[in-house]
Amino acid sequence: MTAVGMGSPRPALSRLAVVVPGLLMVALVAAEIPLAMLARQNPVTTASETLAVVVPFAAVGIVVAWRRPGNPIGWLMFAFAACFQLSSDAGSYDLIDYRLGHGLPLGPVALLLYLLWEPGLALIPVVVLLFPDGRPPSARWRWMLRAYLAMGLTLLAVLTLRSAIAIAQHQTQVDRFGQLSIFDRTSGYGGAAFVLVGYAMLVVVWLGAVARQAVSWRRSSGDRRQQFKWLASGAIAGPAALLCSVLLSGTHGFPHAVADVVVIGVAALPVSVGVGILRYRLYDIDRIISRTLAYAIVTGLLVGVYAGLVILATQVLSFSCPVAVAASTLAAAALFSPLRRRVQRIVDRRFNRARYDADRTIAAFAARLSGAVDQDAVGDDLLGTVSQALEPAHAHLWLTGSRQ
Repeated sequence: MTAVGMGSPRPALSRLAVVVPGLLMVALVAAEIPLAMLARQNPVTTASETLAVVVPFAAVGIVVAWRRPGNPIGWLMFAFAACFQLSSDAGSYDLIDYRLGHGLPLGPVALLLYLLWEPGLALIPVVVLLFPDGRPPSARWRWMLRAYLAMGLTLLAVLTLRSAIAIAQHQTQVDRFGQLSIFDRTSGYGGAAFVLVGYAMLVVVWLGAVARQAVSWRRSSGDRRQQFKWLASGAIAGPAALLCSVLLSGTHGFPHAVADVVVIGVAALPVSVGVGILRYRLYDIDRIISRTLAYAIVTGLLVGVYAGLVILATQVLSFSCPVAVAASTLAAAALFSPLRRRVQRIVDRRFNRARYDADRTIAAFAARLSGAVDQDAVGDDLLGTVSQALEPAHAHLWLTGSRQ
């Protein structure tokens, strides 16, 4: 009885350790929009960045920490989200205080909190390296992680010291993000070489983590292989969405709202990591990959056809612009379904072979069924088709009624 009494508070304390940071994160996220508006920033851009980065990383981190409290990956993902959100809120606060001159309290603290995005970013390669069980792959990697952590803490200490000196000397001019202007990389500052070394080490650990996971994927099978597929999918889709958002936002005349929506695709990385760790719907990855590739290919082809038809109609055939746009839209819409089916078959054949083989088996059964007259033969053929396409543990066929 004593043992039960001593052990019972531990689950409650573990849940409390997850709930309290979660509530604090909700408060930080809720404060971002009013702070951005007071700082005269675009609230749509702010909200899209929060939805793309902070919310998925924090949510998945909390779920993983709740379900797997012994796995440090959940806590690392939440720490990244917290650093990013604190830095974002601090940047808006700095703009209100130092750039707009509202004279808010705790301005120096906000200037220091803005620096948290750099150590937060350094946590992402650690998450990739420790995936999925949260343990370093070998003793050599354990020493490298310790050196990496020491370098990150030293870098943060250097930046904090430089910021404290600037605040003491009243050099508190901030740029449009809310960062101290002394950190403009073009002007240089003390410790720049050390900072460059820190960034170089960040890149090395990034590449090492990716290489380690690639080797592990080649050696794995079963559930472990599916976990690595999820990680690879998120690691490709997330940065790709971020890159597309940056390119679209820099394109002249392109709606920035579209770029703000595209950046939400960054959420693919934390979601894929969470699925891989918790093994929830683990074997759906092949279907997701094939559907994503198919729709991406179809979208690219239709955009190319649409742009080509518009240019042909307006520049070569000299049709009016509204008529050309309408005709091109109708042509792209008519091509969508047949093109999607053909591309889907090609992609499934390469990336979702189980579905491709099952579809071919069912199509062959349907062709045989059209000319079949023997009920027993049809039943045996149906059982064989179901076993081959779906691979159930057991299959039985019940027939009601009687022959005439």
